[in-house]
Amino acid sequence: MAHLLLLLPSMSYRGEAFLEAAHKVGVSLTVAGDAPPDFLEPSLDSFLTLDLYSPNTAVQTVLEFDKTSPIDVVLGVNDHTAILASTLSVALGLSANSVDSVRAASNKQMMRSLLRKAGLPCPNFVVVKFDENPADVVQQVTFPCVLKPLTLSGSCGVIRADDWESFQSAFIRIGNLLTAISRPDQDVASWQILIEDFIPGIEVALEGLLAKNVFHPLTLFDKPDPLNGPYFEETLYVTPSRLPPETQERTIESLAKAARAIGLREGPVHGELRIHGQNIWVIEVAARSIGGKCSRMLEFGTGRSLEELILLHALGQELPSLHLTRRAGGVMMIPILQEGMLERVDGQEAARHVLGVEELDITMQSGDHLTPLPEGKRYLGFILARGARPEEVEETLRESYRCLTVVMRSQGSRVVPAGVFRV
Repeated sequence: MAHLLLLLPSMSYRGEAFLEAAHKVGVSLTVAGDAPPDFLEPSLDSFLTLDLYSPNTAVQTVLEFDKTSPIDVVLGVNDHTAILASTLSVALGLSANSVDSVRAASNKQMMRSLLRKAGLPCPNFVVVKFDENPADVVQQVTFPCVLKPLTLSGSCGVIRADDWESFQSAFIRIGNLLTAISRPDQDVASWQILIEDFIPGIEVALEGLLAKNVFHPLTLFDKPDPLNGPYFEETLYVTPSRLPPETQERTIESLAKAARAIGLREGPVHGELRIHGQNIWVIEVAARSIGGKCSRMLEFGTGRSLEELILLHALGQELPSLHLTRRAGGVMMIPILQEGMLERVDGQEAARHVLGVEELDITMQSGDHLTPLPEGKRYLGFILARGARPEEVEETLRESYRCLTVVMRSQGSRVVPAGVFRV
């Protein structure tokens, strides 16, 4: 039986999906990270303590582990662990994308430079250190612009600025964020801010799989809620897309070209793209699959999950049909709209019983501190739904969300409707 090493940060939502996929595909799974996740059954071989932020130490640990438990596949679930997975695969002599290509996908400056070199639409941008004087930096930008940490993901630290006052505030705020989450082993990129022209238009997410350097589109998600700032909290993902077929084809081709420009050749690719006029702008490319619990709405061919496709491809096995089942699906990543300590979330039963809802998962626990964007990195939870048409799925998600009320702790409890936080 093939052996999979899954690199899983403690804050990731992705572990259970890969565990289920490993069982269905028939591979032995070892999870590696700083602490075993709750879903993992205790076993000497089921978890490997690994420093995910020290590549040299991780390589030595995994090489030693491989002597007694040979590894066939290494996978990461986010940008950072995707780089480490490539590093470990090279050390083990396994087939993988080059470390440079995966690192370029997670570094906004490297990615944009490669896209520009390939002739793909790319906003004007500048990269500066977080401790520079914003009064000096502002001379290099055009409003409106977007400021974002160079290596963070999930909209963390991403802020739009329309004038000098909002630019200065955003610059200082991102600097404080980077200082708060800093680690001694961080490289230079982790202390830098990318500032680029704001691209208007609609935003979509595209999931694909590279096999022998051929890009196979898996699904295109519409994002019905506008993402115009000042922060960029993602909420709704709905598939299949309602965009015109010609626009969908151009979107697919844009991400395929971007992946080639970066140097990716195999494995999952997740892209975030903006469509404005005749231009399609690749905003993000990631050498991993979609985050959160969005993949739970995807089912391919005869019932295969996205994680099963990724494992089958990584193992070199023949891929089943890559076509989605016909039913529309979607997910709402329940946003955190106000900072504070969570008491409870009311209305969950009503939210679950909205016709079309398949799952409601509140991932934050009572007593957890809620932090909204741009500093926050987690969601309150997820709502998953299916329906006959994407319009139906979107309305189902919105109706379910409206049932929820968040109760926050403060000098006495505060009742906070999920859609309209009130103090």
